[in-house]
Amino acid sequence: MNKRFKFLAYLACGLLLISSCSKDEAEAPEAPPVITGLDSAYYVVVKESLLLKPTIANKVDSIVWVLNGARVANALQYTFQAPATPGTFNLVVMAYNRGNLIQKPVQITTGQYLNRQTTANTLLTLEASQKFAGKTDVKWTVVTAPGALYRLAANNSTALFTAVDKGDYKISVSSGDLSDTLLVTVKPAAQAPSPYIAKVFDYLPAPGQFVNEMPKYTAGDTYETMLAKVEKELKGEDASVITLGGWGGYVVIGFDHTIVNVAGRRDFRINGNAFGANSNPRPNAPFGGSCEPGIVMVAYDKNKNGKPDEDEWYEIKGSGNFSAEQEPWYTTAVNGKVDVRTFRNYEMTYSRPATETAGTPDNYVSIPNYIAWKDNQGQQGYKIKNTYHAQSYYPAWVKDNQLTFKGIRLAANGVDESGTGSYYVLYAYSYGYVDNYPNVHDNAGIDIDWAIDKNGNKVELPGIDFVKIYNGVDQENGWLGETSTEVSRGEDLHLLGVNIATIKQ
Repeated sequence: MNKRFKFLAYLACGLLLISSCSKDEAEAPEAPPVITGLDSAYYVVVKESLLLKPTIANKVDSIVWVLNGARVANALQYTFQAPATPGTFNLVVMAYNRGNLIQKPVQITTGQYLNRQTTANTLLTLEASQKFAGKTDVKWTVVTAPGALYRLAANNSTALFTAVDKGDYKISVSSGDLSDTLLVTVKPAAQAPSPYIAKVFDYLPAPGQFVNEMPKYTAGDTYETMLAKVEKELKGEDASVITLGGWGGYVVIGFDHTIVNVAGRRDFRINGNAFGANSNPRPNAPFGGSCEPGIVMVAYDKNKNGKPDEDEWYEIKGSGNFSAEQEPWYTTAVNGKVDVRTFRNYEMTYSRPATETAGTPDNYVSIPNYIAWKDNQGQQGYKIKNTYHAQSYYPAWVKDNQLTFKGIRLAANGVDESGTGSYYVLYAYSYGYVDNYPNVHDNAGIDIDWAIDKNGNKVELPGIDFVKIYNGVDQENGWLGETSTEVSRGEDLHLLGVNIATIKQ
């Protein structure tokens, strides 16, 4: 410790003891002061100032500020003025009362970096200085960081940055012999973000056996009231389950912060209700059971208005988005005469059914020609109404008599392993979907780095704010009914401290 600082500390203690003894030698010490509201380290650009205003709990007789061993203030707050040259300064704030001397060390580093401030889990736009104007080979690099949970997504002279951990991030900007160093200081958000779904923006299920039940439709419900019901089911940690119905049905959800796209890790997870088969008659079969993959789309709030309105959607490229030929169950599905074609630009139109329920409540019968459909591949047919769900499978709050959905149609993954229609196994795709693996499985996690644009090109996203999930499979599975993606709790894996390694594509 600096000798001068030692002397000041001992002097303060001596004065404190003398004062205490002269008043009442038998009087007990007071509760020690508690110093909060100060970080352990700060960065200040040269010639700029920094106001330090701590919060002191319990009684305090005096507050002394010592900079590099020299007393610089005796006050509740202190303004540090950075000199013209870079350096490192050791500041100590001492708070004392009768019988107590409490110290809080703070390190201040000064430099000529371009300094920016932001809050955790928030997108920050960075721009290279004017000296890089016209350069087409600008490189951005994070030189130092307090942790691994950050992302810098560069596009020549601009970059987007976001981080989970607070602290200082030193970022280098260079082009040939030109270089700059930026220091981005990340502060905690005023209100801690929730790891879970915070908002539901849109919901439209395709016809299916759980539609109007998950969530429950009540006569008179409108789009707005059903949307509120879906949000109630999905928001927060204690989320329930909603259905997307048949192929194409979707939900759009959002978080109260940006989920950071951390390199090498899976970033978020949207739970479903997938589970494995207990007694598949085929030995050594790959994982399967009730796996009903929902395709994932992501977007970040580029216009920063809190809504997924004009923001571009990107597709999470799952293992079967272009073909299922590499899936371990593909040959089995082909042999089982399952439609394993993948359509990238698929459309299907469903028509409101003319007939709803056949039989009595105690003896419902199947309606094979229930909901007419046609697609853009020249195919048409009917969706079946089974004997287990008697309510309308067509979303009752929708006024239109036809519903058209667009997107990717994955290869059908349901195989009749019994050969008699008594035991269907819906096999899991390898990765990249919702309701495809049990929620605790690593392959339920999604890596934002799997995102591609509308032309199939890989994109680098700093993070995402919105997620759209839609049912990717169109298949009837005998007595089980149609494949219907279900959606439950959404999770930011980084905020939950879950580290799942990614799969490189």
